[in-house]
Amino acid sequence: MSVMQVVFRVVFPILLLVAAVFYVIFLFIEPSPKKELTIATSSKDSTYYTTALEYQALLAKQNVKLNILETSGSVENLDLLNSQKADIAFVQAGVIDANDNVNVESLASVHYEPLWIFYKNQGYEIEYLVELINKKISIGVIGSGTQYLAIQMLVDNGITTDNASLVMDSPTNSKNQLINGKIDAMFLVSSPSSPIVVELLSDPSIELLNVKRVKAYNQKYAFLSPLVLYEGTIDLYKNVPSENKNMLSTTANLVCKKGLNDELVRIFLKQIKIVHTEKSIFQEQNQFPSLSHLDTQINAEAQNYLTSGDSWLESIFPFWVASQIDRLKLLLIPLLTLLFPLFKGVLPLYRWTIRSKIYRWYKRLDDLENSNASKPEELKENMQKLAALKLEVQAQTKVPLSYKGEYYNLLLHIDLVSKELKVKS
Repeated sequence: MSVMQVVFRVVFPILLLVAAVFYVIFLFIEPSPKKELTIATSSKDSTYYTTALEYQALLAKQNVKLNILETSGSVENLDLLNSQKADIAFVQAGVIDANDNVNVESLASVHYEPLWIFYKNQGYEIEYLVELINKKISIGVIGSGTQYLAIQMLVDNGITTDNASLVMDSPTNSKNQLINGKIDAMFLVSSPSSPIVVELLSDPSIELLNVKRVKAYNQKYAFLSPLVLYEGTIDLYKNVPSENKNMLSTTANLVCKKGLNDELVRIFLKQIKIVHTEKSIFQEQNQFPSLSHLDTQINAEAQNYLTSGDSWLESIFPFWVASQIDRLKLLLIPLLTLLFPLFKGVLPLYRWTIRSKIYRWYKRLDDLENSNASKPEELKENMQKLAALKLEVQAQTKVPLSYKGEYYNLLLHIDLVSKELKVKS
């Protein structure tokens, strides 16, 4: 049997079987996701929106398009997730009711969001929320996390629309109205770097409420954490604030619709780690993103990534290359199963191929040895053929050193037959 015959009868059918198995398995492997996400944020002057712009720039480098939706805030964002109009959203901790949002999963908390309660300085200090009775208070826009939290805290302190005027307006408008004396106080959930926060803290006509009973609030609202804004933290030169302030803080959480592709979740979280790991006024290095302060079921892939970090493949290859390799891992077991007999047959096939270079000459040698030549001229002709055969073998037969023994045996056999013919002649 020739080498080509062996290939077509043994190797080729195995390769066809492997290709068929690959095709069948590919039918059941989830295809690569569309590299596009939509995130619901808040107004364009919000921290949520500016942070989403950072995500967008980083994801673009990974060939992932991030669409940013401008919204009124956390409540609207949840509606967008539940209606499948957004893939991911910023939601303030404490807003989600897990019973009403069964199709929403948490990805991570990304930073503290302090609650700033500013009031107009009228010559006396306000120490308790109950002192805002009969005041005009801005509680944020409809559908925002600020409004949700403000109403909750005010009602628990006995303040309702019956004994106070509650205004729903944007942070920028509320700030201007507070400075101009058109409202008495405002609630704002935002980062310390917010221009509105910095401006109000620097205005001598405005005071930041030094929250009493922070531990009580923390026990009552599990999603609120006590923080201290120390004297001079915002501006050391101007000494802003002028004294330590006890504050409460929620967290900015990222949530997603249930069923979001694991690869998109993973590539998204890789980028938010870049944005949120740095130290800031209220958080330590690498404190965020975190799996703490979450209100609903945690996405399995998010938990896996934030717990274990990058995989071995991701540490070697670019993300999408590592992802493709990981997706093909289902092929390894059937592939190895099918290739095992092929690999097992490679060595015998190799041996046969090398030896065939030697054994193919024995047919001619056997014909010359067993010829019926008896006349001197016939014997002389056969001896000439043997000499020519030996030269052909030496010129055309190249074998590895491990097979030289069989090669030299062939030459010896040629010489042996040559001697027999000499004897006969």
